[in-house]
Amino acid sequence: MVAKRTLRWSEGVCVAEGPDLVSAALDAGREIEAVFVDREAVTSLEVADLVGRAEAVGVRVFGLDATTLARVADAQTPQPILAAVRFAPPRVTAVDWSGLVLVLHDVRDPGNAGTIIRSAEAAGARAVVVTGQSVDPFNPKSLRASAGATFRLPVVVGGVGEVLDVARAAGSRVWATIVRGGDDALTTDLRGPTTVVIGNEATGLDAATVERCDGTLTLPMAPATESLNAGVAASLVAFVAFWQATGRIAVPDSHSLEER
Repeated sequence: MVAKRTLRWSEGVCVAEGPDLVSAALDAGREIEAVFVDREAVTSLEVADLVGRAEAVGVRVFGLDATTLARVADAQTPQPILAAVRFAPPRVTAVDWSGLVLVLHDVRDPGNAGTIIRSAEAAGARAVVVTGQSVDPFNPKSLRASAGATFRLPVVVGGVGEVLDVARAAGSRVWATIVRGGDDALTTDLRGPTTVVIGNEATGLDAATVERCDGTLTLPMAPATESLNAGVAASLVAFVAFWQATGRIAVPDSHSLEER
């Protein structure tokens, strides 16, 4: 797995598997090196349309037999079409910090990472930043879980210290998510430039990272609940920020950071 990640980053190319991801990459105007298609699947209208779209923008298309294509793919269920998509994440300093930015620190599960990226896009976030020992957001499982959002939303990789320093210098309020004892995420003011840091699925955020943040957020839960899944927690916080920003839920003035 490490070898695959190293190769992916050294080449700057990830693999989009299946019609939905290939379509998302084309829709987003991503640079595609090549498309590989099951020769027998070209009779499918969906696949034929994707082949035509790829060829129309100058992408090379290669027909393969199903067995060869399955060896290239990561998914257990064979996909009729794959695309080699170039990626070059923007630098941390290029992130738009004027709204919501989610930071994934040591998030290891590709399903969680992809879910958070998908939710971040749906909640109008400016970017997702991946730090520490987090999973590669461009691996096939993460891409599938993102439902193509990774191709549309800026996804940045950096060091957590630099990320928090740059966010704060840009005027963003930086919040750490913790299981218990933080400010209520439902009533805390998350409008405007806001950065929310999500921690590891098993251990959460380390004390040093929490200390570097401006404040802590906790989602209210039933007393017997130990914790929330990282993908669920990040998604809920992102939508609270979105609903506040769009006026769908009110924010008590007493919970704004400026008055703390």
